[in-house]
Amino acid sequence: MKYRRVGKSGLKISEISIGAWLTYGGSVESARAERIIKTAIDRGVNFVDIADIYARGEAEKVVGAAVKGMNRSDLVISSKLFWPMSDNINDRGLSRKHIMESIEKSLKRIGTDYLDIYFCHRWDPETEVEEIVRAMDDLVHQGKVLYWGTSVWSAAQIEQVIGEANRFGGYRPSVEQPRYNMIDRHIEPEILSTCERNGMGLTVWSPLAQGLLTGKYNDGVPTGSRAATTNWLKKDLNAENIETVRRLSAVASELGITLGQLALAWILRLPQISCVLTGATDPKQVEENLKATDIQFDAETLEKIEAILDNTPVVQM
Repeated sequence: MKYRRVGKSGLKISEISIGAWLTYGGSVESARAERIIKTAIDRGVNFVDIADIYARGEAEKVVGAAVKGMNRSDLVISSKLFWPMSDNINDRGLSRKHIMESIEKSLKRIGTDYLDIYFCHRWDPETEVEEIVRAMDDLVHQGKVLYWGTSVWSAAQIEQVIGEANRFGGYRPSVEQPRYNMIDRHIEPEILSTCERNGMGLTVWSPLAQGLLTGKYNDGVPTGSRAATTNWLKKDLNAENIETVRRLSAVASELGITLGQLALAWILRLPQISCVLTGATDPKQVEENLKATDIQFDAETLEKIEAILDNTPVVQM
């Protein structure tokens, strides 16, 4: 396994990491989820990413059970808060009240004394930035959180929160967690450079575009697949993208790798990326995904891939 620093912090995480979104505590039964997590950790994965909203706290419980008895210092565990966890009007957002109460609930569900990273899962337009920063800063001082981050924030929002932290000398966010893959490259024009300039790492989710970049939808939508059971692929599952994926599959075949490995390695071509967060429904998928860390593309292959994608974002002036 290869490891990268999270931005300019001293924290190092595995290039391929495990995320619990839409799987643990939900579609993947707990015993299998524990086998997947343990397989990943046995192979050198040290970062496990969760959120309180994933299966309404059940994902945190599953991960906690899977890592129970392991050396806590060997692991980097993150969780997130923002989305409503109940009908309580204050059980949502990024108010100080919700932050302070949510961290206690997450720690209890996971069975740990601290989180390595705590993410603000979305921007909260109803809470002043100073309130958010001071609450997260307090959690770091209390030892309940070692680093904190943002997730799916815009470049302007990241700049604003960094500026507020600098204003009173508070702990700044160390990492942003955006969606990023061959189909969705929206972070390239501004977010990537904003994070790099401010010393923030990026732990990216949906690297395989919910399975689209594995080729499983090249010949239609399989029964029971994510596209058949959720709306997450509604926008991306179209004829143009399917044709792109088919052409990428040919490139992967020429290289002797899977399409999924090609997609993961393509993301890791960027040094600003700290890790790609992968989901898995079987330990074998973990084994296959981890092979992507050994893949290096030459300039000719990268040019071929870019020609197929033909979607490099243009910076608006």
